[in-house]
Amino acid sequence: MDWNSSIKGFKAYLLLEKSLSSHSIEAYVRDVGKLLEFVLIQKIDLTPDHLTGEHLTSFIYYINDLGLEPKSQARIISGIRAFYKFLVMEDIIDKDPSELLESPKLQRTLPDVLSYDEIDKILSSIDMSEPHSQRNRAMLETLYACGLRVTELVTLKCSNYFPEQGFIKVLGKNNKERLVPIGDSAIKHINLYLATERLNLTVIAKGEEDTLFLNRRGKGLTRVMIFTLIKNFTALAGINKTVSPHTFRHSFATHLVEGGADLRAVQEMLGHESILTTEIYTHVDRNYLRETMMKFHPMSKGKL
Repeated sequence: MDWNSSIKGFKAYLLLEKSLSSHSIEAYVRDVGKLLEFVLIQKIDLTPDHLTGEHLTSFIYYINDLGLEPKSQARIISGIRAFYKFLVMEDIIDKDPSELLESPKLQRTLPDVLSYDEIDKILSSIDMSEPHSQRNRAMLETLYACGLRVTELVTLKCSNYFPEQGFIKVLGKNNKERLVPIGDSAIKHINLYLATERLNLTVIAKGEEDTLFLNRRGKGLTRVMIFTLIKNFTALAGINKTVSPHTFRHSFATHLVEGGADLRAVQEMLGHESILTTEIYTHVDRNYLRETMMKFHPMSKGKL
């Protein structure tokens, strides 16, 4: 099976069988494209079904020599493994040559987190006299109140907003739905947005009638626009940090865990498939640990 047909079939498989987002599919296809790039440069006149484990090991050395970060290398290797699993499933090959590939060791990094005061400063930096201010405030309140991914925010539906019950229904990764509680402050600002800016839109684009957050032309917002808005509001708030929509999600989870929330409940709200992903939020700063020890340990200063 030639490279063109293999990659086309792999792409169709990811779309139809795995129901992945377009962003994820593009990433997987790019990963396989790196392998094809290696084959062409090395002048290996073999189709993907004839590559061996030795070829793939040489490919690992190749991407390492490119100077890619370990995280990027691991991402590519994951894509190659998925590609060969597809070839096995389609009976194009009998044995998976990628089984013994080793990913580079990744250092587990803690996500950037905003304090509650910093969140409040960013929200307060929104000038409510400016156009679209009510929408922007409602969006940022929702990001922090529900720990949403940016794609989940821009695709949120009016029909999935249940203020009386205090929940929203979110369509997450792999089209998995989950119910997420939403706080009073976010509900207040969404309701104000619905009763003012959104109600007063003169036109709503076809297919966007149920989309909650819209631009002035009645169209859905892009991920890039959300990143830009948050960057601008962070600068206005005088916060010298790199803040993205995901920073709000990290902060949501961290504040819950530090406040004593059950990790399984946080996992459910974030839409993580594995509890191991959620465990990264169990980090707390050293001052908090020391304060806890000093307050509760029977042999700490003042307890003797």
